[in-house]
Amino acid sequence: MKLSSKNYESRLDTVYDAIVVGGGMGGLSAAIYLARYGLKCLVIEKGKGRSIWMQDLRNYLGIDPDAPGSDLIQHGTKQAINWGADHLRAFVEDVTDEGDTFAVKVKLGRKDSIYPVFRSKYLIAASGVIDVLPELEDMQNVYDYAGYTLHVCMICDGFDMWDQKAVLIAGKESQINAAFVLNWFTPYITVLTHGLCTVSDEMKQKLADHGYPLYEGAIARFVGEKHKMQGVELEDGTFIEATTGLINMGSIYHNKYLKGIEGLEWDGENLVTNDMTQTSHERIFALGDLKKGLNQVSVAVADGTLAATQIWRNIRRKSEPRKWVENIK
Repeated sequence: MKLSSKNYESRLDTVYDAIVVGGGMGGLSAAIYLARYGLKCLVIEKGKGRSIWMQDLRNYLGIDPDAPGSDLIQHGTKQAINWGADHLRAFVEDVTDEGDTFAVKVKLGRKDSIYPVFRSKYLIAASGVIDVLPELEDMQNVYDYAGYTLHVCMICDGFDMWDQKAVLIAGKESQINAAFVLNWFTPYITVLTHGLCTVSDEMKQKLADHGYPLYEGAIARFVGEKHKMQGVELEDGTFIEATTGLINMGSIYHNKYLKGIEGLEWDGENLVTNDMTQTSHERIFALGDLKKGLNQVSVAVADGTLAATQIWRNIRRKSEPRKWVENIK
């Protein structure tokens, strides 16, 4: 059922088997499996997730390489609802562990917001991350290329950068080290720092040894047309020819709602999980980019399957078996 500000009250007395925070690839995978196991689940999706940068999903098995991530989200959302999952567009403000249940407080509506609380036995954290982009005066100029020829994931898109002139954009010196991995795909790399960090003499020498130019000035704009880069112009007027690029400026983790829960083991901003994506809290599972591991759509989808299956196993083992009453004498 698709929930909204008009009908959410019908579910306030429901205790879901699981609430899934995040309606991306991993969250929807979990919801589909939970619903097909006959469990009550609610997906809470804030919108504008990382999938918006996936303009074509070139490395996912069985999908048209030109399919955008948004198409998979739309299809997956419809599929989850059709199997019986509830879906709500809202922002999770806070999660409280009440012992046997979690109280999940959400912000519903951008204007005149309301803050209903939903409850569940299990929680699946699938709220993911969003990549940090270089801040320009005209951000639309960045959006015109991000996810097309200006990439945020080397594993996903390195092949599409093969032997092209590329810029690597880093906000910290440590992030410049990605150049020495990117060179597997292309050796024609220019490093830009957008004026955000000081580069040590040691790093400058390492770049020079590889033949990689370094520009520490601020970026003015990306140049090109129809989402295809031709180069980058710096604020001092310097023009750097490039047909592709990799932004390696870190990510913002959507995990604040979990920080008040005791018993969770963290590795930096990532949650530590077991093989079934279960965290150190027995009723909380973490998927995809929130857990420690490889940030890939294929991994997130598998994570959703694992989490939903383990929750079903836990609930099934505590439930009375169904009997064919007519045959029992």
